[in-house]
Amino acid sequence: MHPRKNLLYLGNKLAVHGKPPAAIDFLSVNLREEGFTVVTASSKKNTVLRLLDMVLATIQNRNRADLVLIDTYSTLNFQYAVIVARLCRFFKLPYIPILHGGNLPNRLKKNKRTSRKLFGKALTNVAPSRYMLEEFKRHGFENTVFIPNAIPLEKYPFQLRKSVRPKLLWVRSFSEIYNPLLALEIVGMLQKKGMDVSLCMVGPDKDGSLRHCKNRADELSLPITFTGMLQKEEWLALSKECDIFINTTNFDNMPVSVMEAMALGMPVVSTDVGGLPFLIENGTDGILVPPNKPEAFVKAIEELCANPIKAQEIAKNARSKMEGFDWEKVKHSWIKLFGE
Repeated sequence: MHPRKNLLYLGNKLAVHGKPPAAIDFLSVNLREEGFTVVTASSKKNTVLRLLDMVLATIQNRNRADLVLIDTYSTLNFQYAVIVARLCRFFKLPYIPILHGGNLPNRLKKNKRTSRKLFGKALTNVAPSRYMLEEFKRHGFENTVFIPNAIPLEKYPFQLRKSVRPKLLWVRSFSEIYNPLLALEIVGMLQKKGMDVSLCMVGPDKDGSLRHCKNRADELSLPITFTGMLQKEEWLALSKECDIFINTTNFDNMPVSVMEAMALGMPVVSTDVGGLPFLIENGTDGILVPPNKPEAFVKAIEELCANPIKAQEIAKNARSKMEGFDWEKVKHSWIKLFGE
């Protein structure tokens, strides 16, 4: 096989500091296994040092890299993408923003000029969800392609639950945009209905929401376990004890945690926002409910517990859908994009 392209991949490699693995952690390793040379930046914990490291990596690799991949988010890290993309244009380096931020469509509206330069002058923009693809095309960025987030399916053993209990699992960073407090409301309402409910919330704190949730759960004596950040293997083992996955977010793109739950055989109840209606077909391979409506979550959970056959059907359909997101299938889209 002839040598494949040299890639420079810029993103937040913070798993070494105990943060959840990001796209760069998974994709860079897989692309190396496919024969690409991949240089990555940055794992610096400090945000300013991380940006400087990305800038330095771009300068150092300006004559070696054939392509630059830039993980692009919608919050503070949006600025990293803006700055390194400007540098890429200066060095005439082709670059590809990978559109992870669930709130990026808002950026397109609020930062029109910056967005036109960043995304309009990119070689291609990669949308990991059909939602993001549609949003970008609607804003005139025709240079956008859909390549979904991928998961290594063999690492997610499918477990079909014979009966479904209100044993709930929530996996996400504790951040206001993911609305973790809604999960507490859901548990409180189920408890009032006399259901033997429990909730396990897995994830690190991002903005003080974890402390807020812990305090509220203590005040209301809610049956909730907070595990903090767990390694993938740890939460996969823990998932065997849970029957329903809940996703309470207000903004989203294509959350890998939801894909993982679908692969594992847990029926998912999620808010109907962002990319989720593009990932879940309501009533077929998951259940979608309006955002900020705890009573809608409660109704969906009660129905799943009362209809285990329906829950099993949803779980099987979800697993079947996830087979299309296995890396072994998705990798061909990346290879084709790189012109190999």
